[in-house]
Amino acid sequence: MAEEQTAAQKLLGDFAPELVRLTDDVLFGEVWASEGLSQRDRSLITVATLVALYRADQLAFHLPKALENGVTEDELVEAITHIAFYAGWPNAMSAITQLKNVVEGADAS
Repeated sequence: MAEEQTAAQKLLGDFAPELVRLTDDVLFGEVWASEGLSQRDRSLITVATLVALYRADQLAFHLPKALENGVTEDELVEAITHIAFYAGWPNAMSAITQLKNVVEGADAS
């Protein structure tokens, strides 16, 4: 049976194999697996950083992952609202719209 592909493998496949390897092995294999922070805390930090830097493409992956890792919808709404005052209203509005779509999509399925 074939091993299920990671998100990086699905996205980049053979196009950028070294970037895929680093993403899978180092970022998610070592950094995210480090015992210094919980998966939940890493998700909250990652979402906050992506919102602040206006990285909407990456939020599409990390918002559902944050929910999966135990960050609540209310906590994400609160964090994004807080970030609006420090990183800009457009960043927060885009992120909250993405979160709303993620949550409503999860509710629909």
